[in-house]
Amino acid sequence: CSADTDMADQSDTIVALATPAGTSAVALVRLSGEACARVAAAIFGSTPPPRVASYRDYRDRAGELVDDVLVTYFPGPRSYSGEECLEIATHGNPLIAGRVVEDLIARGCRAAEPGEFTRRAFLNGRLDLAQAEAVMDVIHARSERALAVAGRQLRGALGRHLASMTDELLLALARVEAYIDFPEEDLPAEDRAVVRTTLANVLRGTQQLLATRHYGELLRDGIKTVILGAPNAGKSSLLNCLVGRDRAIVSAEPGTTRDYLEERIQLGSHGLRLIDTAGLNPDPAVVERMGMALTAERAAEADLVLWVRDITAPCPALPPEIQARLHAGNTVVVLNKVDLADGASGSDERARANLPPDWPVVRISTVTGAGLADLAHVVGNLADRFRPDGDDQDLAVNARHADALGRASDGLTSALAHAEANGPTELLASDVRAALEALGEIAGKFDNELMLDRLFKTFCIGK
Repeated sequence: CSADTDMADQSDTIVALATPAGTSAVALVRLSGEACARVAAAIFGSTPPPRVASYRDYRDRAGELVDDVLVTYFPGPRSYSGEECLEIATHGNPLIAGRVVEDLIARGCRAAEPGEFTRRAFLNGRLDLAQAEAVMDVIHARSERALAVAGRQLRGALGRHLASMTDELLLALARVEAYIDFPEEDLPAEDRAVVRTTLANVLRGTQQLLATRHYGELLRDGIKTVILGAPNAGKSSLLNCLVGRDRAIVSAEPGTTRDYLEERIQLGSHGLRLIDTAGLNPDPAVVERMGMALTAERAAEADLVLWVRDITAPCPALPPEIQARLHAGNTVVVLNKVDLADGASGSDERARANLPPDWPVVRISTVTGAGLADLAHVVGNLADRFRPDGDDQDLAVNARHADALGRASDGLTSALAHAEANGPTELLASDVRAALEALGEIAGKFDNELMLDRLFKTFCIGK
């Protein structure tokens, strides 16, 4: 193995723990590089058969038994990284895994940098760049929906979608450039109708993908769901019910929550960032006023709002700046304390006063749990509305993709304007090439070493 620590040098054989640090049933040590077969033969007496888990004793360079392990050898290019790989499964004591890694480094392997295994997979053509990013999305997915979308991207759905668009653009560019490269050939009169149609189709597809950015942010970060209402309406109790533990202090004294609390939960197939806020008191004290200012800030950033109202008491009006942001598409009116309202004439009418008829309303009790399943169903339906329509509904781009798509959209818009105005062919071709280059950045069909360094250093060690 080489001692060179340059991440761009693929001649090294790298090693890292591929499972999280800490005690577990099993720990997995991963190697990648041209020395894998030789290292395996030196440790185990022979190179294990390809892609078959073999039970062996692991002895260090001094001949001392470290552990009994399962070892699997993957010859390149049919491996995760596209080069020789070795995976050694030890017992999950961190001391054992650490000794194995130290012994492999002593044998000449190099400790892997963050993301280096996946970087090698990209450089060796095993993954495109969008798939490489999806590796981390799969690892960190916080909901079933996020996991499903990340899994599709890992299997190449975004790359295939972009490849189809790129192929269309390449054909259009070939048509255009034929008249630049061979002006004296006996070519038929230039007909830009086909080019205009192609540019319009690809521009529409680019903008549809670009529109999935917010959905991608929601999948990765969770749907920001703000719980607001009057003091003592049951906001913190609702947070505790949804989280499944006593996360917030609950008291009969109004105004217990002065700051905001945030917790992540999975509700159905969606990941939510629940934010419990200070009560909206029409006559606040100084500290309450500070908490209400934070409530207004969180409400302004919210994707969804759970407006909790005490069904047994009149509800004070919301501050105008908050009221203006609420509508049927982002707000669920939660009528709490139904266990106290039974037989209380007119309580529903007071609680629902001045509500538009299309706003979703759910009656619950945070004491008995009544209505919580209905609330989850209604919130899930609202969350589903963030999912894009059309063929791109199972794709979700990230900020890097969106930047490239924005530049591709600009290039296509300019190219289409030149095509429709019968503008210079050279300018039309230049715009199409700019769009192709931008789309190529998403899958990694370009050379930008600094960008690759930044991207893969966000990965965890062993990936």
